[in-house]
Amino acid sequence: MDSFDFGAISRAAPYLMDGLAFSLKLTASSFAGGLVLGIALALVRHLRIPVLAPLATGYVTLMRAIPLIMVLFWFFFLAPLLLMWATGAPRPVPIGPVYTAFITFAMFEAAYYAEIIRTGLNAVPKGQYEACRALSMSTMKSYWLVILPQVLRSVSPILLTQTIILFQDTSLVYVLSITDLLGAASKIAQRDARLVELYLTVAAMYLLICACASQAVAWLRKRTAAAAPV
Repeated sequence: MDSFDFGAISRAAPYLMDGLAFSLKLTASSFAGGLVLGIALALVRHLRIPVLAPLATGYVTLMRAIPLIMVLFWFFFLAPLLLMWATGAPRPVPIGPVYTAFITFAMFEAAYYAEIIRTGLNAVPKGQYEACRALSMSTMKSYWLVILPQVLRSVSPILLTQTIILFQDTSLVYVLSITDLLGAASKIAQRDARLVELYLTVAAMYLLICACASQAVAWLRKRTAAAAPV
């Protein structure tokens, strides 16, 4: 058995950093898009808007019931066919693996963010809503200026915890032949026959990033607990 080759790690470092950059970019964009869609879904369900509320409930239930890898496959193969039907194109409209990953991850995470935010909305004291009505604030203004800011503050530790899981899930883009952090390590490891060195390095990188994020979660929990009314 060959000795552990630290040189293999240094040689692969630029490619690993490129893969890490993609993983972080996918995480950030999925968080932003998923949070916006998640807030909309949570509000629709919380306000029990006719027609839309059952649809939002069905969407959240569906996304939380099936694996992310299946959603990736479905979107990659079905979306071009749906676009062909919607636009009247003569052939399927290609979306591309990268756009598929960005859109699918945001749509998938939105279901989880929606449940987190809806839990926060249900925890807001009724007096907050009554105070908004007493001030003659519209529903939109009440949620935008009063309710949502405190909800997002209170559930921020849970949102960040879910985002850590999202970062770990980015490794699933290998099914679309996209080179993320794990994908870059896998390709280089197989090319150079240095599986141990590369996979241990990637595991350490995942561990370091997730450990730092977990510390941020703990700090947020303490801060939100200290700011909570007694």
